[in-house]
Amino acid sequence: MCAMGLFDRFRRKGRTSAPAQDATRTGSTRVRASDSEDARHLEAFVASRQGVEGFVEPRTAVNDVTLLLVAHDGEWTRRRVPSVKWAHDFANRNRVPSYDAAVVGVPQRMRDYNRRRKAEGI
Repeated sequence: MCAMGLFDRFRRKGRTSAPAQDATRTGSTRVRASDSEDARHLEAFVASRQGVEGFVEPRTAVNDVTLLLVAHDGEWTRRRVPSVKWAHDFANRNRVPSYDAAVVGVPQRMRDYNRRRKAEGI
């Protein structure tokens, strides 16, 4: 008979599948890497909204670098991007002011937009 430790039942015995090819490792978590679909979505958002500003969010233990785009009315979108430099270059190419979200935070109009949508039940 084998003695079982307190946490033995929670340990993974082995992987049943190989990790995804397009995933990157951040700490003990795997996250999907950015791709061309993300870039197309960001470009479409900028082209179809007015007063867009970009907020570059740094890599965390759970997420890679992301670019948060917020329109003049608070509508927003967020997508993974390859790097902080890529995000600022994207913003410059599209004539969108970009900020470091870790320094300036996110705009109040985004929080107001989320509050309005929640009140409308959307």
